Amino acid sequence: QVQLVESGGGLVQAGGSLRLSCAASGRTPGSYIMGWFRQAPGKEREFVAAISWSGGSSYYADAVKGRFTISRDNAKMYLQMNSLNPAATAVYYCAAASRLRIVTAPPAYDYWGQGTQVTVSS
Repeated sequence: QVQLVESGGGLVQAGGSLRLSCAASGRTPGSYIMGWFRQAPGKEREFVAAISWSGGSSYYADAVKGRFTISRDNAKMYLQMNSLNPAATAVYYCAAASRLRIVTAPPAYDYWGQGTQVTVSS
């Protein structure tokens, strides 16, 4: 079993920045992609960004491209979020999938963290 634990969420004013972290532990697959998703109240969980096993490839949702940066260091993953706006308010989830190619659909991910709240005030 794989455990994913997120940290770094909180309250920030519009225009500010936050850095989320995700630590993977347990029986991690030999190679796996990692991703960030978010879910706002009353909305479906949506893809934010994902990164390959090596960290050499990444993919972003259009809504965050140019403002968010995903990175990873072995079993740890990060999401640097800049120029935050109230639309970014959501619970952010870390996820991992036993795949080599980046995918964006939530059902494709095998493991999930418990989520961390990000609130952006106007």
